[in-house]
Amino acid sequence: MIHGMASANLTESTTRQIREVLAGRRRGPRAALLFAGPAVIASIAYVDPGNFATNIQAGASYGYALLWVVVLANAIAMLFQALSAKLGVVTGRNLAEMCRERFPAPVRYLMWAVSEFAAMATDLAEFLGGAIGLSLLLQLPLLAGMAVTAVATLAVLAFQGRGFRPMELIIGGFVAIIGVSYVAELFIAPVDWAAAGRALARPSLPDAKALTIAVGIIGATVMPHAIYLHSGLTQNRAPARNDAERRKLLRFSAWESVIALAAAGAVNIAMVIMASAAFHAGHADVAEIETAYHSLTPLLGGAAASVFLVSLLASGISSSAVGTLAGQMIMQGFVGFRIPIWMRRLATMLPAFVVVTMGVNATDALVYSQVVLSLALPVPVIALVLFTRDRAVMREFANGRLTDAAAIAGTLVILALNAVLLLQTFHIAIPGLAGA
Repeated sequence: MIHGMASANLTESTTRQIREVLAGRRRGPRAALLFAGPAVIASIAYVDPGNFATNIQAGASYGYALLWVVVLANAIAMLFQALSAKLGVVTGRNLAEMCRERFPAPVRYLMWAVSEFAAMATDLAEFLGGAIGLSLLLQLPLLAGMAVTAVATLAVLAFQGRGFRPMELIIGGFVAIIGVSYVAELFIAPVDWAAAGRALARPSLPDAKALTIAVGIIGATVMPHAIYLHSGLTQNRAPARNDAERRKLLRFSAWESVIALAAAGAVNIAMVIMASAAFHAGHADVAEIETAYHSLTPLLGGAAASVFLVSLLASGISSSAVGTLAGQMIMQGFVGFRIPIWMRRLATMLPAFVVVTMGVNATDALVYSQVVLSLALPVPVIALVLFTRDRAVMREFANGRLTDAAAIAGTLVILALNAVLLLQTFHIAIPGLAGA
């Protein structure tokens, strides 16, 4: 059977305890923790190096003004991750497998090609981000930082064969490091909390460049590989024996998605707040990760700069490992074929080494990778909405009217904003915005 990471089983003790919860014999917070993990792993995609880049640019250029965009992007992400998890729980299939079963061969092969390309672009951004963090932290050449990051990522992936919990705990630990790092940054930076609160309550787009950054924030938040991955993480983790158990699993899954994505959203909000407090007054031109690091030391001290790099390194290593797992799941789901995880890891790292060896600016490579993701994002989003609203697939668990309307609206927002990003990336004038 093809289930990617889901092929690894929980321990007998954990499985027994989950059965007790589903049967109603066990309750409480500790019981809920048995179901935690899939959304935590998926949430690392929402605090990856691409988010660092867009959030730094947003805070430096516009202060707190674009905080509301982070909240909007996170709300959309919550919805689609919850739908992805629901698909896995109800059908016992992940999104890529459903595409293979339901779409004609030419369509699914095209979807696979686009999704694989997106997975490689995602990995390029995540791997480069971790390498940049390590090279700056240890004062290494970027290529040396990439080599060390590669080894660290492979070490994390080595735990994949030991089942769900080790990977969930490791990724959860990385998420905690990133979160604690940004809590520390907020204590160091001179934050204007009143201004931040007003920005959250009063959405605004000061000019056309702000729109571009806003679209970039959403593009860096709603990630194609995370949508595929979440369904694979839930499809067999705690198989339901009947519909009553499925309903309980869906409640736990929905709450976990909300909590995990809310935590990731809080980190993104903290990134924008920190960048605003540190750079907006006098350093509004800060737009690159390296520049942000070098600017933090004189502005807020060496501790703030080091904490920033530690969080970036944790983000790069963990998101790169998760991206590799997602790529493996995409291949298995679409074409029923798998390669050893280390081979996929090496194959997806090669483009990053080629890019850096050719002398391409690392931050530029991150930006271009986001364009690729924008092109690929409609594939999993549209497929997910089609499947989760289809009663032939989901039976009584198909989306209700409100959820369906929200999912369609979210899809249209993503498609429209990604179209704007692509038009602006290729310098195509957008009517009504040229003079903004």
